[in-house]
Amino acid sequence: MAVYRIGEREIEYTLRRSPRARKASLSVTPQSFELLVPEGATEAQINAVLDRRRAWIIETVQHMAERAKAQTRVYKFVTGAKIPYRGRMTRLTIEPFDGSLVEVSFRNGFQIRKPADMSPESSDTIIESALRLWLKRRVRDDARGFVRQHAERHGLKPRGIQIKDQKHIWGSCGQDRQINLNWHLISAPKPVLEYAVVHEMCHLKHRNHEPEFWDLVGRVLPDWQERKAWLDKNEHMLGWEKVEPSV
Repeated sequence: MAVYRIGEREIEYTLRRSPRARKASLSVTPQSFELLVPEGATEAQINAVLDRRRAWIIETVQHMAERAKAQTRVYKFVTGAKIPYRGRMTRLTIEPFDGSLVEVSFRNGFQIRKPADMSPESSDTIIESALRLWLKRRVRDDARGFVRQHAERHGLKPRGIQIKDQKHIWGSCGQDRQINLNWHLISAPKPVLEYAVVHEMCHLKHRNHEPEFWDLVGRVLPDWQERKAWLDKNEHMLGWEKVEPSV
């Protein structure tokens, strides 16, 4: 086993050299990941490949650990399955292609391309990890857009935004002026996500939920009550447990 170091963290992986490999490729098993490289690949070239895929490696390894710990069921991410996105169940289309990594795109549904030689036992884990990473990035980008839209006008500029896998809350605002958001908000309509961002931004001025806080929320989003009502009513429908099987 080889070791990939990310800060103080060490992640074990299998390094395999092959005289037939023309380029580096990553693959995943339920327990670890493997890096296949040409026989003459140098340590610097190997590290460069790992560094380029750093976010994917962290996301995939963390998710595999969560699965092993929670012993949750494996979802079947196949063509026809649906995941919650922007307030509705959205269809997946899975297609094999001649590549080494799962690719995610969106156009009237999710188009997911996976390596044609990917083993069935690792397919679900890798596709789910790729989807999680794509959705988290979309939440982050949307949240940053809402901050740009509202911050200067209302004097509500956070230090930064972090997207987290929070279990029981949709967001929080730390004393360090850092806003944290639950990535499952991507399952809600975009105006509801905007409300969650504005809610935490308003905590930069008011650390409680007294009338002054809600007055500020109302000045930023006059229809905040409708958005909050949607979230309160539908929060139980957001999250991966609502993945629908293919039909």
